Amino acid sequence: MGDIKERLLPKPASAVTLGDASYRPFASFRQPFQGVDVSGLKKRGQGLRSWIRVDASTGDSQIIEVDKFTVMRRCDLPARDLRLLDPLFVYPSTILGREKAIVVNLEQIRCIITADEVLLLNSLDSYVLQYVVELQRRLKATGAGDVWQSESRDFADVSRNSSSDYLPFEFKALEIALEAACTFLDSQAAELEIEAYPLLDELTSTISTLNLERVRRLKSRLVGLTRRVQKVRDEIEQLMDDDGDMAEMYLTDKKLRTDSLYYGGDQSMTGYKSNDGLQSASAPVSPVSSPPEYRKLEKSISFARSRHDSMRSSESSKQNIEEMEMLLEAYFVVIDSTLNKLTSLKEYIDDTEDFINIQLDNVRNQLIQFELLLTTATFVVAICGVVAGVFGMNFPITLFDNPTAFDWVLFITGVTALVIFCSFLWFYKSRRVMPF
Repeated sequence: MGDIKERLLPKPASAVTLGDASYRPFASFRQPFQGVDVSGLKKRGQGLRSWIRVDASTGDSQIIEVDKFTVMRRCDLPARDLRLLDPLFVYPSTILGREKAIVVNLEQIRCIITADEVLLLNSLDSYVLQYVVELQRRLKATGAGDVWQSESRDFADVSRNSSSDYLPFEFKALEIALEAACTFLDSQAAELEIEAYPLLDELTSTISTLNLERVRRLKSRLVGLTRRVQKVRDEIEQLMDDDGDMAEMYLTDKKLRTDSLYYGGDQSMTGYKSNDGLQSASAPVSPVSSPPEYRKLEKSISFARSRHDSMRSSESSKQNIEEMEMLLEAYFVVIDSTLNKLTSLKEYIDDTEDFINIQLDNVRNQLIQFELLLTTATFVVAICGVVAGVFGMNFPITLFDNPTAFDWVLFITGVTALVIFCSFLWFYKSRRVMPF
């Protein structure tokens, strides 16, 4: 028991490598939020929460415990975005692009993606651990951190490459999150299909209360899963329709532009100081008049640089969002295929219900026809009973003196009843009440 707890529960150390074989998940196809680590939730009186941090440059992972306000300052996020990641509440699937981070809430994957790291809500769910392992594998296989640090000058050219090896870190993290969510939902849909079709075929052959109850529970699960798949599909479609939201997700590009702006501003200020020093060597400059000129030059340089960068970024934004659009489009096709599976299954259930209703209506019609025959036969027998009641009266009749009179009365009554019954059957056939 101690060994199992050491493998599953997060270690109290500051760094834990999740790529080890002992830390690989064993369970699969868990229900949503079933494996949330209770020890990693809010601690009473401290407000700490356990996160799995994956570094973009090295691909190493570690478990950290920080409070909500630290995460807000670290990722520059408002409090309402962090509420989407709260495991104590169930929020619909959401992908939000912010200035310095991407907030992802897709089924079990609840994380914050920045240009330098991924903060993943700590959980014992298999898909969460597989997400960390897969992200580490891709980062270490392609050397993403070294590529983006050494080739930062050629980022504009590299970003146009459609290969997944040249995608920025935030795109890789988002792609794995989308892949995990789509895989989980598709596996749930496949499970439902495997369970549904034999059950529906059994219901068509044997209509029983037990089978109807099983189909009712199956349909409830189908409605819930369809709603979740539809929400993920709508979220991806909404991102694809909004170019501004897709442009906000280029965190590495924005970081490189900010760094170049910062270092370029420092170099311009250094050059101005050096030129100012040369001028002061040849001619003295008043210390009172130099600061205003310095500030004016600084404002003009920063304004010109920001204007140039904004124009350049607006021209290249249409080309840059093609990467994100192609990434979202690929997983939109996957989630749309899953939704089509669920729609087909729902149509099959509706067809089965219609078939069962037709069968029940047929049985009901047969019962009505049988009841009509019984009513007709009862009416004919009642006529015979009337004749028997008349001849059973206690008064003298001369017809009783004839020894064959009883036989004739019986014969005539039977023939009359048979003729009346056949007349009713002919009437039913002419009116197509019964299929004879």
